[in-house]
Amino acid sequence: MAKVKITQVKSGIGYPKNQKATLKALGLRKMHASRTLELNAQLEGMIRTVNHLLKVENAD
Repeated sequence: MAKVKITQVKSGIGYPKNQKATLKALGLRKMHASRTLELNAQLEGMIRTVNHLLKVENAD
């Protein structure tokens, strides 16, 4: 599986609860926090939910 690096570039303040919960589930607690994760169908859906708050890059 491919790996992706996700970085939070915008705050979750002022967005719906489900989007804040998605950021938390991705492991992003603070601005400019990054995680490298294995790309799968569940992760793609989570990224799609909050793509306006994230920067996504290939980590390979």
